[in-house]
Amino acid sequence: MSTCSTVSRELDEPVAGTAATARTWLLLEQPGPWGAKALTSSHLDPALGRALEAATRDTGVRIALIRRPGRHADCHMPAVRQVYAAHTAPGNVWLHSATTTDPERLLGLDFAALGRGEHTGFDSVLGGRPHEGDPLALVCTNGKRDRCCALLGRPLAAELATSGVEGVWEVTHLGGHRFSPTVLVLPYGYAYGRAQAHAVKEVLHAAHEGRIVVDGCRGSSAWERPGQAAELAVREAAGEYAAEALTVVRTDGAAPRWEVTVTHADGRRWVVEVAQGASLPPRPESCGSVLGSPARMDVVALHELTMAALAG
Repeated sequence: MSTCSTVSRELDEPVAGTAATARTWLLLEQPGPWGAKALTSSHLDPALGRALEAATRDTGVRIALIRRPGRHADCHMPAVRQVYAAHTAPGNVWLHSATTTDPERLLGLDFAALGRGEHTGFDSVLGGRPHEGDPLALVCTNGKRDRCCALLGRPLAAELATSGVEGVWEVTHLGGHRFSPTVLVLPYGYAYGRAQAHAVKEVLHAAHEGRIVVDGCRGSSAWERPGQAAELAVREAAGEYAAEALTVVRTDGAAPRWEVTVTHADGRRWVVEVAQGASLPPRPESCGSVLGSPARMDVVALHELTMAALAG
């Protein structure tokens, strides 16, 4: 059976610069089945789902539903739900957790402040506190969005959980179905494609130590797609894997070409030229869709600026 992920893998489509973009992630536990648009097609009150979608729009906050790996009991009213909020911008990375019996309390959050990286409102409204456990591994498993997410994501989540990995959750949507199984790791917000259990374990171990694995990495959700590709290219060129060492400070230009400036915490600076190309030959972006040529981010030049150039 040919699937969008099979075709993408066979064509060796690059994954860099394909991560979902969000400075802040807000995750709400919702067991049971999920529809294609899970916030309004699950056992979460659809009116609440619509209100949350509206409240988070244009705030930098991306909200998603999560559930524990395994069989999904048809539970309408879980007594206590887990809630997480994570901010992924270097210099202010954090992951806080809370529990609630009333998900409508999320509407009391100041989403603009949350998007700016302020966690005080999350803590006061929901009783949140810094997450003290292992990094989170969010595996996209929503088969109603794309069958690859269920066929490949659910077995990966189950394998990780049964092997004793902590912090594994299924999540509703991370984009890029053709790169399934896809995984987002918090708190740092780096996404991975075509993930395998042993590789995810390596990524989580590195994240626990404050490092980033670039192999299979789609990019950091803190940046737009050109910035994702540029930052990963600098990491590889400089051999820099500390999670919060690099920041995308500027992106000039517009599709199909950008000039991205990446800085290091020690003052070093790079200018990266990124070009948008079309993936050829045509392939399905998701199962059941027509053939297309998905945009790809190609790094065409990378220059480290010297002290003289910076002074000039």
